Amino acid sequence: MDIKKLQEALITAARANPPVDAVPYAFEQRIAAHLRALAPKDPLVQWSRALWCAVVPCLGIMLLLGGWSFTQDLGSSSALDLSQQLEHAVLAEVEQEQALDSTW
Repeated sequence: MDIKKLQEALITAARANPPVDAVPYAFEQRIAAHLRALAPKDPLVQWSRALWCAVVPCLGIMLLLGGWSFTQDLGSSSALDLSQQLEHAVLAEVEQEQALDSTW
């Protein structure tokens, strides 16, 4: 079949059936769903969504542990302050080296 004749037949068939103004129900949602399915998955977007979903449980755990830590500090009057405990832990190696140097 000749391409020109085929093109003319298609154009006359299209002119015989004018487009309808009515849009099928939920047409936009179906097209959007197809476009989302075709879009490439970005790992950064998936990672950020997962992190945002984890915000609420992490905040709850933080508040529970913070409250527990606060009540533990109030209950023991002889315990060192947290800053003093941190200082002793960080400087423990330095104090040991100074003690060893003074013996030589």
